[in-house]
Amino acid sequence: MKRLFPFILFIAVALNVLGQSKISRQEYISKYADIAIRQMKQYGVPASIILAQGMLESDNGNSSLAVKANNHFGIKCHKDWNGPTMYHDDDRRNECFRKYKNSEGSYMDHSLFLRGGRRYATLFDLESTDYKGWARGLKKAGYATNPKYADMLIKIIEENELYNFDKGVAVAVESPRKGTGQLVDVDGFAIDIYNARQVFTRNRIKYIVVKAGDTFYSLTKELSLMPWQIYKYNELAEDSILQIGQEIYIQPKRRRAERNHAVHTVDTGETMHSISQMYGVRLKSLYRKNRMRVGEEPEVGQTINLRKRKR
Repeated sequence: MKRLFPFILFIAVALNVLGQSKISRQEYISKYADIAIRQMKQYGVPASIILAQGMLESDNGNSSLAVKANNHFGIKCHKDWNGPTMYHDDDRRNECFRKYKNSEGSYMDHSLFLRGGRRYATLFDLESTDYKGWARGLKKAGYATNPKYADMLIKIIEENELYNFDKGVAVAVESPRKGTGQLVDVDGFAIDIYNARQVFTRNRIKYIVVKAGDTFYSLTKELSLMPWQIYKYNELAEDSILQIGQEIYIQPKRRRAERNHAVHTVDTGETMHSISQMYGVRLKSLYRKNRMRVGEEPEVGQTINLRKRKR
């Protein structure tokens, strides 16, 4: 009888797993509506749109991406993603998708993804209750390839009365096209996606400027980054101390500078690291391009290649 017990237990567990039902739309709404409303308040994407996209993209939370990667919006890795990943067949076989620690991380990344993309900027000029305008705008901007994508979102919203979640919600931010903020892919001021924090771009990389009271810990919490990311992206030691006015990248630097920055002439006080930060070029790449040993510093007046390797 004792020998049969493990087998019986295995059968019971297997039957329990097989008998588990999918999450229904109403269950999905009940579980994630509050998160969607919080995202709407903080970033301006209508809660109805967030929920409808989550339901459509994740099959109400039942897709393998949602279950295994907490990815409710089908957001792919793209070049600026350095977090965990999951490979999944989509438009092509074995495509790279973002993986999150929890579902709320997916919801926040979705809001930041829309708010940080130039092609979606005009959507934030719409009324926050204009779910039809948002649905059509997302399709027009190329969020999905399905020609009926907007109609599908609108149908989900109206069938489940998701528009009620948009009513009376006070959005804390303006359109990215209003006020001091400009588009993230234009040098100078960028979209203020982190409330009172201005985000700049250089070499197509986002960065912020340290202000009074900032610490590595406070920045990781504010910018939703892992502690190692700030150190790694800026090639800083863990015992580094932030200085007011210091520029901190919140995305990985690139292997070479922009086309209009081919070389740099070293000035007094400049180091390889400061030049790396100045142009958004990875420090190791800078050393390789100039055939220098890691740790070696340039002399005043020396020319540093930023795009091509010295011959």
